[in-house]
Amino acid sequence: MNRKITIIIPVYNSAKFLHKTLKAVDEQRKESQWDLELVLVEDGSPDISFEVVEKLAREYNYIKGVKLSRNFGHQIAVRTGLSYATGDYIAIIDDDLQDPPSLLPRFFDQLEQGYEVVYGIRKKRKEDRLKKMAYTSFYRILSSISDTKIPLDSGDFCVMTKNVKDKMLTLNEQNPYLRGIRAWVGFKQIGLEYERSGRIEGESGYSLKKLVKIAKDGIFSFSSIPLQIISILGNLGLLISIVFTLFTIFRYFNNEIEVAGYTTIIIMIMFFSSILLISLGIIGEYIYRIYNEVRNRPHTIIEKTIN
Repeated sequence: MNRKITIIIPVYNSAKFLHKTLKAVDEQRKESQWDLELVLVEDGSPDISFEVVEKLAREYNYIKGVKLSRNFGHQIAVRTGLSYATGDYIAIIDDDLQDPPSLLPRFFDQLEQGYEVVYGIRKKRKEDRLKKMAYTSFYRILSSISDTKIPLDSGDFCVMTKNVKDKMLTLNEQNPYLRGIRAWVGFKQIGLEYERSGRIEGESGYSLKKLVKIAKDGIFSFSSIPLQIISILGNLGLLISIVFTLFTIFRYFNNEIEVAGYTTIIIMIMFFSSILLISLGIIGEYIYRIYNEVRNRPHTIIEKTIN
């Protein structure tokens, strides 16, 4: 295959095992005879990950190292890697070998056959049952409410052509949801099933807070359903108000109105206050995202680069 290959790996807290990932990449490079460019984006790790990247760059001359000034998040780190990629074919994998480089030749074969994007579909996951249930539920909810058809059970692990990479980078969003953007740009795409491996070492850098942020980015960036929920809640509140008004009038003409009515008033106040707060929260989320876009800050601050 006479194509230049770029592999992008976001690096976070992986100083202890990054050399194992690089060894696996290099073994596959030799076996497949790739003209390889490896972009390692160190996302503000609290450990010495970038020092390890610097050391590995002296051992493997095809490494490009990028150190971000702080932790900007996985999606931003991957997007930064895309901006440094110069290959004809670009792959995105994790730093923990859950998406092993040995899978890539099968994915690149599909690009050779005319596809522009090949994404991985996770057949089995090694997380606990609760996490697996949460992931499965989220992907299906997002798919059902999204204005863009986002493939089920597909993560960031994928390969794409330079053309698709360039088109994705034209979407200058402050809170990018890359698998959604990948689906939005279109072109000829196909998914390949694979069994996702367990981490080789350490714990995932995805905390609950980060997972929730990615979920919100997916929902608010690719669906208008949250705004429609406000209308539904408003109509529901109006319907309940009408029913309650008719009930009150009926009781009035039957001389059943009690002077107290404390419980009823409290229930109605709590109900409508809840609807108002939920609605304001949803509107506030969209306003905050609009504000982020208008500020037009750079996605990242690059502290240092190698090669």
